Amino acid sequence: MKKIIFFMTAFYVFLTASAGRTAPFVDGFEDIPFPQEMDQLENDNISFGNEEARLVEAYLTSNKITFEKVEKFYLDSLPQLGWAFQGKKNNILSFYRDGETLDIAREKTNPLVVRITIKSKN
Repeated sequence: MKKIIFFMTAFYVFLTASAGRTAPFVDGFEDIPFPQEMDQLENDNISFGNEEARLVEAYLTSNKITFEKVEKFYLDSLPQLGWAFQGKKNNILSFYRDGETLDIAREKTNPLVVRITIKSKN
């Protein structure tokens, strides 16, 4: 599994680098990029779990980008990393991969604050 994630991440980095831009990755997540126009709120991250289950949460913020652009960024990039889009409900995008759910939620509009959560689906 880790080899697959590594190769998918390397493929994504190659694609974005060849386009002249590379997206940063969210600290605490193995392969979740975020738009260059955003910054991660370092003190608001949480992470706990074990080999069987985990919960990881991070927050991003920006005055330079809208949630619609964030939504497009993730709808374009996450499927390349193996995440299957499950739908959108109340400003929350949901994805699924290998027994885990990934939610991307708009928490605040001005400035934009986005919460990213990965949790095991056990």
